[in-house]
Amino acid sequence: MMVFSLAVFAKSAVAQDDDDMEEPVEMDEETWQAQMDEYTARKTDLQAQIDACNAEIGTLKDKLSATKDRQTNAGMALWALVGSKESYETYKTKFADAEKRVNNCKGPEDAMDIEKNVWPAITDGGNKGYFKCLDEFWSRYNAMKKKIEDCKGKVSDAGNYTVVKGDCLSKIAGMSKIYGNSRLWPAIWDANKNGVVSAPPKVAKTIPNPNLIYPGQVLKIPALTDAQKKEMESKSSMYKGTKKKRVSKSTTTTDTKKTEVKKVDTTKKK
Repeated sequence: MMVFSLAVFAKSAVAQDDDDMEEPVEMDEETWQAQMDEYTARKTDLQAQIDACNAEIGTLKDKLSATKDRQTNAGMALWALVGSKESYETYKTKFADAEKRVNNCKGPEDAMDIEKNVWPAITDGGNKGYFKCLDEFWSRYNAMKKKIEDCKGKVSDAGNYTVVKGDCLSKIAGMSKIYGNSRLWPAIWDANKNGVVSAPPKVAKTIPNPNLIYPGQVLKIPALTDAQKKEMESKSSMYKGTKKKRVSKSTTTTDTKKTEVKKVDTTKKK
C-alpha cells in the first residue's frame, strides 16, 4: 500500500509540473532577423574596440622600448659622469657607515675625528665628488653635514670621575686626564650639582655647594668647546671674587664681636 501511495503521489506531482510549464512560443522570421542584426552589430562594435586596444598596446610597447633605450643611455651617461657602478656600491656602504657614526657623535672631539677620518671619503667620493649629489645621497649628505657642525658645539659626557679623599673640583679640573685647567671647575659643578652619576650609601647625591664633594661620588665630566671653556673660566673668576667678599665681611663681623666681648669683660672687671 505504501509503495502504491508513493507512486500515485509522484505521478500527480509530475502531472502538476507539466501543467505549470508554458509552451514555447515559436519565433517568427522577422523577430529572429532583428535579433541577429542586433548581435551582429554588437559583435562588430566589440571587434572594433579590440582592434583599438591592440593598436594602443602596440603604441605603448613602442614607447616603452624607446623609454628603456633612453634609460639605458641615461644610465651610461650618468655612470660616465659620476663614476663606475662598482665604485658607487663601495661608496654606498661607506656612506651608510658614516651616517651611523655621525648620528652617534658624542661631542667636539668625536666630530673632529669624523671630519678627519670619515668625512673626506663621503665628500670626495666618485668623479669630482659627484656621488654625494645623487638623489639618494644629497639630502642625507646635507643632514649629516649639519649634524657634524651641531656636534662640534655639543656638550656631552666625556667621561666620569670618582672622587677620592683630598679632591676638590678645581683639583679635578686641573688633572691632565680631565681638562688640564683648574679654572674650568664650574663646568663639573654645573653638570653634577643637581645629581651625580652615583654615590655610596649615606653620601650626598647632589652638589649644592661646590666646596663640598665627598669620596665615592662619581661625577660627570662634560666635554667643552673653546667658547664654553672661556665661559667657565669667567664663571670661575666671578665666583672667586664673590667668595673673597663674603670672607671679608664675615671676618669683619667676627672682629667686631670680639671687640664687643672684650669691652664687656673689661666692664665686669671694673
